[in-house]
Amino acid sequence: MTDSPFGLELADRLDREGPGSALWTRLRAAYLNGALSVDSNRVNEPVGIPPAEALRSWPPSATELSTHQERGASAIRNSQVALLVLNGGMATRFGGVVKGIVEVADGVSFLGLKLRDALRVSTSVGGQPPRIFLMNSEATDAGTREHLEANDYFGYPRARIHSFKQLWAARLTPEGAVFLDDDGQASMYGPGHGDVGPCLVASGLLGRFVEEGGQTLLLSNVDNVVATLCPALLGAHLSAGSEITVEVVEKWAGDAGGAPALLNGRVQIMESFRFPEDFDQASIPVFNTNTFWLSSRALAAEAPLSWFVVHKKVDGRPAVQFERLVGELTSTFESTFVVVPRAGLAARFIPVKCQEDLDTERELLMAAWRSRLPGP
Repeated sequence: MTDSPFGLELADRLDREGPGSALWTRLRAAYLNGALSVDSNRVNEPVGIPPAEALRSWPPSATELSTHQERGASAIRNSQVALLVLNGGMATRFGGVVKGIVEVADGVSFLGLKLRDALRVSTSVGGQPPRIFLMNSEATDAGTREHLEANDYFGYPRARIHSFKQLWAARLTPEGAVFLDDDGQASMYGPGHGDVGPCLVASGLLGRFVEEGGQTLLLSNVDNVVATLCPALLGAHLSAGSEITVEVVEKWAGDAGGAPALLNGRVQIMESFRFPEDFDQASIPVFNTNTFWLSSRALAAEAPLSWFVVHKKVDGRPAVQFERLVGELTSTFESTFVVVPRAGLAARFIPVKCQEDLDTERELLMAAWRSRLPGP
């Protein structure tokens, strides 16, 4: 594309590995004329607190739990479930080491714990281990593959693990020029986990999963190892009949991020930067964990997601990124919101964003992971 503001080489890379130079040119133009901005990120419609009945507590009664457990176990046994792990990003928060391959305890990494959990659940309920779909980035793909091979895939059947890459895009300066790194090269990044649906579809992996009878995918961040494959939660998702079940937790002081909110008559996940400035986000009592039970239909539909402007500091300098977020799928599809435990051995949300978090949370994280029998 000769008229690309990115130059021929970068435009070609955006076409091959990213969202396309034509789209990036349009987004850049919208940013420069003010149509795409921090202000445009915010919704203009009235936003409300989700009604109490929209937030289901977990666990339910013993009778319901048993019913959900049986239904979820059957789905796992019949290979109707896969794990979708967000393993992308820039590999910058652990000293340049890919987060998923960082050792958590006993020589086992975040990815190793994810794999071993899925293996023990499938061993308990019967059937083949579920397929594992890893969304890597350009920065994490090679390191992840080498790590898994070096550790014999932590005992998981190699043929059941599949990797695909998220898109790769170019940062801009606040003035709209291509942001260059310290070596004078275009600074690239993964434009958000909203890539996961389109990239999984484009890889052909989702189509093959559906052809095999696959119906549900458990999506989680690689660092949240207590977001385990729970047959009972899976059964609850299937029984609810929604395309998406979102795991949320009680909001604690200092939490910043997405939450369920009532918008246009539907409870949906909204990121903190999308709320109107005068909305009291503390009034919403729960917080999004970024763990979703998704129907294959919701991902296959490739629902259009908004592009948001995100300002970052890169190498100490201001940079502009355009990002999409997977939680916005809840604005299109009917969703169920389940309030899962956040504390104690039953916790399903112990995020680890940096080495300090890991040092602080390791003991609780591993105690919760080790105590987790298949089920609730």
